[in-house]
Amino acid sequence: MQPKKKPRGGELTEIEKVVNRAISSLRVEVEHHIGGIKRCQIVVQRFRNRVEGFVDDVMETACGLHNFRLALRG
Repeated sequence: MQPKKKPRGGELTEIEKVVNRAISSLRVEVEHHIGGIKRCQIVVQRFRNRVEGFVDDVMETACGLHNFRLALRG
């Protein structure tokens, strides 16, 4: 979801501002999780393996490791 932009020469209503804050807080949480997944450098670097479906396995493993780190932390 994208926050609503302020119209040129106008202002947002209070309801639109509240909705934008809710969207922004959700987006920040998602971005933090993506950053946590990217701690596994295999997700960030160029992947040269040509085995069919292996890219999905790598991403699932990286997500699993991230979830494991979160479980240990909390």
